Amino acid sequence: MPVETLTKSRWVYSFGGGGADGDASMKNLLGGKGANLAEMSSLGLPVPPGFTVTTEACVHYYANGKQYPAELAQQVNDGLATIEKITGKLFGDVANPLLVSVRSGARASMPGMMDTVLNLGLNDETVEGLAKLSGDRRFAYDSYRRFIQMYSNVVLDLEHHMFEEILDDHKDRLDIHVDTGLTADHWAAVIKDYKAAVSRELGKPFPQDAQEQLWGAVGAVFASWMNDRAKFYRRMHDIPEAWGTAVNIQSMVFGNMGETSATGVAFTRNPSNGDNRLYGEFLINAQGEDVVAGIRTPQSLTKIAREEMGDTVPSMEEAMPVVFAQFKSVVETLERHYRDMQDIEFTVEQGTLYMLQTRNGKRTAKAALKIAVDMAAEGVISRTEAINRVEPASLDQLLHPTIDPSAQRDVIATGLPASPGAATGKIVFDSDAAEKASAAGDSVILVREETSPEDIHGMHAARGIITARGGMTSHAAVVARGMGRPCVSGAGEVGIFPKEGLFRVRGREFKAGEIITIDGSTGEILMGSPKMIEPELTGDFATLMGWADAVRRLKVRANAETPLDAKTARGFGAEGIGLCRTEHMFFDDTRIAAVREMILADDEKGRRTALAKIAPFQKADFVELFTIMEGLPVTIRLLDPPLHEFLPHTEEDVAAVALATGLDAGKLMRRAKELHETNPMLGHRGCRLGVSYPEIYEMQVRAIIEAACDISKSGKAAPIPEIMHPLVAKGEEMKYLRDLTDRTAKAVLAEQGIAIEYTVGTMIELPRAALRAADLAANAEFFSFGTNDLTQTTFGISRDDAGKFLAAYIDKGIFDKDPFVSLDQEGVGDLIRIAAERGRAARPDVKLGICGEHGGDPASITFCESVGLDYVSCSPYRVPIARLAAAQAALANK
Repeated sequence: MPVETLTKSRWVYSFGGGGADGDASMKNLLGGKGANLAEMSSLGLPVPPGFTVTTEACVHYYANGKQYPAELAQQVNDGLATIEKITGKLFGDVANPLLVSVRSGARASMPGMMDTVLNLGLNDETVEGLAKLSGDRRFAYDSYRRFIQMYSNVVLDLEHHMFEEILDDHKDRLDIHVDTGLTADHWAAVIKDYKAAVSRELGKPFPQDAQEQLWGAVGAVFASWMNDRAKFYRRMHDIPEAWGTAVNIQSMVFGNMGETSATGVAFTRNPSNGDNRLYGEFLINAQGEDVVAGIRTPQSLTKIAREEMGDTVPSMEEAMPVVFAQFKSVVETLERHYRDMQDIEFTVEQGTLYMLQTRNGKRTAKAALKIAVDMAAEGVISRTEAINRVEPASLDQLLHPTIDPSAQRDVIATGLPASPGAATGKIVFDSDAAEKASAAGDSVILVREETSPEDIHGMHAARGIITARGGMTSHAAVVARGMGRPCVSGAGEVGIFPKEGLFRVRGREFKAGEIITIDGSTGEILMGSPKMIEPELTGDFATLMGWADAVRRLKVRANAETPLDAKTARGFGAEGIGLCRTEHMFFDDTRIAAVREMILADDEKGRRTALAKIAPFQKADFVELFTIMEGLPVTIRLLDPPLHEFLPHTEEDVAAVALATGLDAGKLMRRAKELHETNPMLGHRGCRLGVSYPEIYEMQVRAIIEAACDISKSGKAAPIPEIMHPLVAKGEEMKYLRDLTDRTAKAVLAEQGIAIEYTVGTMIELPRAALRAADLAANAEFFSFGTNDLTQTTFGISRDDAGKFLAAYIDKGIFDKDPFVSLDQEGVGDLIRIAAERGRAARPDVKLGICGEHGGDPASITFCESVGLDYVSCSPYRVPIARLAAAQAALANK
């Protein structure tokens, strides 16, 4: 029973009998299920009476040491009295028992995550009353055994399989294969064994008091809000723990009262493909859990669905034509009322239809697009509403191959779902092997402890990537998303032994060359090659994107440095390149030797000699990008990583490089040691390279401007190069780099004899840069917020190592979500706001963009719209997501 505390509030809202205390607008208080039950009751639909214990009661419960509010007991009793009045039954009464269901109902739908108890109120005496009332002793005892089994599992925390084993033993002895073959006496014997098992396990009998049962179930539903699967689901779907769950207590109706009774689940449209047809299944003489438990094969709702499936068992339309006609009318009413596809649960009790739930149905991205576009075409919703109906992140499902939902999944390990899509290939453990195997026509999965820029060729060659270390924004994750490669990162349970050519996990061993599959959308690693589904960008996709583009303000660019990246980005609607990382170009086999020669040079002359060998390649890179982007802006970040990343580090690697390039092995090893840094992220990198070795940046600027001149002379659309200096912290740094850039560019333009428009700016990735943005704006025409590094430097957290402890922070409520996945709007966001305000004060026309991974995160894009940035830039495969999210942000900001 509740423990009294000193609060006063309303905690219970009733529904049923043709009216309700609440309505659909009260979802935050009543949860989705409770709000919709109230709404259906007010619409006059057949809803079993009941009441909802509010989400605020759950919040109070957890905030007060798991104690209920003082008034809750009386309000629950009043709610029960209302049900009793409507039904004419009494809770706990032996002769005329009221039985109830107890279900969870959070404000956001969390299917299957929390707990339900049916048939509550049954005991050794009320079961006989139910038998007499119904005239069916078998039905009553079947309901009682279901209640004991469910209550024991959900409330008493006893294993479900223990009861299944008892039931199986009885069926084996009786040579009965289906539950419906058991008689009332058989069920009475099963119940006796069930109760004995409960007493044996708990040391006390199964509770017989209905009030004790009720409060046990309410407590279990509140407790299920904090179970592991609910926590995981909330993290996956960004549902705050602080919301709590409501509890719905409702008069039971029975689908297991013979051949005129049934239970089922329906969608008003197909949730897989969006077709405007009733979709679902039902079972005659069953309760709700039977439909989803897989014990019995459900039947089709409609005749046409049955015929398409090749079934011979009658559909609901054929078996119960009168009730089906009423049901069809009700579900059409619900879709019209809610103006969205509905997911409905229903029961038929002895020929009478009851609606147990309606909610906006979960659907695939393909179905979401079709339903939104169709409903707009039907005039049910506006185009604006259609834009808001599709979850931007769900578009990932359309852009990558996925594993067929019907395929068998032999999961061997799990990690983080770092880059969506699925891929199958042979295991390889190093990038050279990946490239060699790919060139020979093999599909490969690159398996690494972690990746670095040096692995770029192997990542490009691989169909998918697995890393044992790193988080959602690790090098592997960021690059994989940019390439559209599926990636599972942070698979810490995988032990990788590259010298032995194998990895070990969960007691199994997998060798190089064996076939595995990764699902980058779930983080699962699977054995073998399950069936795949290829992506399809349908007409509905193009239609909705067109509507979104018409209303968004933010421009959407892509992070791209290879021709394939750039072409992919344009195909997905990118309006330019917001980040071209030039260091990725340096690792190509045709130029890495010259890069290393430059690093080993003893003086400026030697460095310039080596750089002259790289320059033609660098220029050719930019010519390709400018050609593909056809006059759109291209932001090129000059060399950013520390030089040691371009050198081999082990003696074995040094010897191999020396042999291949003719460089001195001893000098290579000495130079690698000289360049070693304790904290390279904060070391000799970014614009600090341009200050120490200006000849590097001069070569890159010259290559950019020469490439732009070549394009202009060819008669093609003139490019708009934006030259970006990374890691700038001081105004003096920016002035030095601006002067270097302009001096070099002007020299090239004078040599070429033409004028080319270009701009110079900086990447804001240090707190000081954000705070002193006015200093930078004196010489920077644009700011691009590099939020990956800005988040690292603001929090003092390495994104590559954060995965080891961030989960604990999220579980304990210190972080709502991973700040490398969704922008920290309070801290990092404040720095962006400050930089935007101070930068614009010094230079009103300064262009502002974001190019970290947050540029493809819908919540972060909403923030960018609110701050008034000019564009976001993200990996090519996230461009459609950003386009839709930007449209939704613009609509919300009106």
